[in-house]
Formats: sequence, C-alpha cells, structure tokens
Amino acid sequence: MKLYSLSVLYKGEAKVVLLKAAYDVSSFSFFQRSSVQEFMTFTSQLIVERSSKGTRASVKEQDYLCHVYVRNDSLAGVVIADNEYPSRVAFTLLEKVLDEFSKQVDRIDWPVGSPATIHYPALDGHLSRYQNPREADPMTKVQAELDETKIILHNTMESLLERGEKLDDLVSKSEVLGTQSKAFYKTVSTQHLLPPGCSLQRAVAACCFWHSPL
Repeated sequence: MKLYSLSVLYKGEAKVVLLKAAYDVSSFSFFQRSSVQEFMTFTSQLIVERSSKGTRASVKEQDYLCHVYVRNDSLAGVVIADNEYPSRVAFTLLEKVLDEFSKQVDRIDWPVGSPATIHYPALDGHLSRYQNPREADPMTKVQAELDETKIILHNTMESLLERGEKLDDLVSKSEVLGTQSKAFYKTVSTQHLLPPGCSLQRAVAACCFWHSPL
C-alpha cells in the first residue's frame, strides 16, 4: 500500500488553484521525479476541475486510485494512491486535512494562495503518517464513517473529459507542466513506450504513467 501525493486545492470559478501539496516519489527514478510530481499536480487539478462541489469521487486507472473531495466552500483535496490503499482511510485523511487547513489558513487567502505563500506545514507529516493505514486509522475512528455509497467511482480518467476533448491538448496548454515533462509525454506518445493494454491518456491522467515500467 502506498500514498504518492496529498494535495489541497481551491476550486475557483475560472481555474483550480493548488494551495499546498506533499509528495512521496522515492519509488521512482531520480531523473523522473520532477516530471512525476508535475503530472501528479496536473492530474489533481484536472480531477478537481471536473468534480462538482459537495462531492467525493474516486478515479480508478490500472493499479492506481485518485481520490477527490470537493467541499461546498470550494476547498478541495486529492489523494493519489495505489489500488490496495483503503478508500475509506483515504477519504478520512482528506476530510481531516481539509478541516484542519480551513481552521489554520484564512479563507481570504484560498483564491489567491500558492504553495509558496500558504503556511500549512502539517501536510508532509500527514502523508508520511498515513502511509500505514493500519496505524493511522485508529486515530480517526471517533469520526463518523463515510457513506461509501455516496462516493462516485470513475473507471477511467477519460470519463471526466468532455466530448471531443483530448488529453494531449490539456497537457500542451497546462501551466503546471514544464517543458521537460511535456517533451517526455510527447516522447512516450510517439514511441509507444507504455506496457501493452495501457493507453497513454489513461497512463498520464491516472498514475500508470508515473509508475516506472520503462
């Protein structure tokens, strides 16, 4: 079981803003870690953008799950994990983090904040502590159990895209992805470097791309 990233975002009317994020990319090649982290951010923002306020959802792709919780006040959280990580614990973590964040960070800073300006140092600790859900879960048992029937499950990232929309275009327009990451994406796309049965769109959008089979 593994958690790869934990992000806090703000779902604005015009765009989704990343406020704070923690990553664990230690299992990836050193030379891929920068691109891996950028694509995790890209995916987290895209999922929040395509999710409605007041909803919880999970996007399943290959061996990975991206869990998102968007509150009615537009504060959102995303956890990216492998598919063995318990979904209930992931959503409990998101609820805990967003509740804590909303109490520590002034709401007026949410629409204009960034990882550099937002002071919320606890995120890395939460990501580390929840790597082992068996140890982390007892600390949250006092909280009400989530009604898992209310969690929307998307079988692929592609189901979030609008008709006629292409992930290639979203990648090229992204302000989050650097030149190197976009070039790597293009290289993988043109050279068919992904394992059989794993489409590029699905790989990049929901973590299969990040796992280093190359």
